[in-house]
Amino acid sequence: QVQLRESVPGLVKPSQTLSLTCTVSGDSITTNDYSWNWIRQPPGKGLEFIGGITYSGGTAYSTSLKSRTSISRDTSKNQFSLQLSTVTPEDTSVYYCVRYGWAKRSFDYWGQGTQVTVSS
Repeated sequence: QVQLRESVPGLVKPSQTLSLTCTVSGDSITTNDYSWNWIRQPPGKGLEFIGGITYSGGTAYSTSLKSRTSISRDTSKNQFSLQLSTVTPEDTSVYYCVRYGWAKRSFDYWGQGTQVTVSS
């Protein structure tokens, strides 16, 4: 059973950098044909794709967030991470880490989500 678990950053102040880590169990983040992604959902809004990292280490980012986003991985710990710089209250969301399977073309495993609040 594949499980993803987000770290808990809690409260982040405006202009700071948000850092999240996703720990994966039940699968390796280097398994062919999967990518590992970050998706968020602001209060009262729909899901927003942030970016992801492939099994080979390539990255892709949302156009709207690209200038502030960095996604990396630690294969020795089977973790991948998100850094979102210069946050504002508009970045307040539930953040999810999610596996995407290219064969089925679907986001198939989700973490439970972690609430991030940006406030001074």
